Amino acid sequence: MSVVKINVLTVPAEQREELERRFSGRAGMVESADGFEWFELLRPVEGTEQYLVYTRWRSEEDFTRWTESQAFQRGHTQAAAAPGAQGHGHAEAQAQGHGHGQEPGQGHGHGQGPAATAATLWSFEVVQSTGPKDGS
Repeated sequence: MSVVKINVLTVPAEQREELERRFSGRAGMVESADGFEWFELLRPVEGTEQYLVYTRWRSEEDFTRWTESQAFQRGHTQAAAAPGAQGHGHAEAQAQGHGHGQEPGQGHGHGQGPAATAATLWSFEVVQSTGPKDGS
């Protein structure tokens, strides 16, 4: 049964472009992970500052392996160590890193540190799923 992880990132309006730029710079990192099924970065349209980072995995174990991988660490740990970043428990640290981590040598841009001001990790099991019908 697939599992879904949704990182809820609170991003002030002035940091939206930076957050999206950082995700774009990390494109391709998660796709090669064993058990990875889907990724979407969802921008809020109105009434909230919260972005949703949606990932779908074959199993909880596959997600855990990804969070323990070197690729994950490269994309996330530097944000947690950035000036002004707050310490979190293990699950929240995973969420906090999403969207405002950096690749080695890229820097945070203008010395800003994390683009998100808060993060929460939601976990779900896929009980039912529907996609578009094949037109053939």
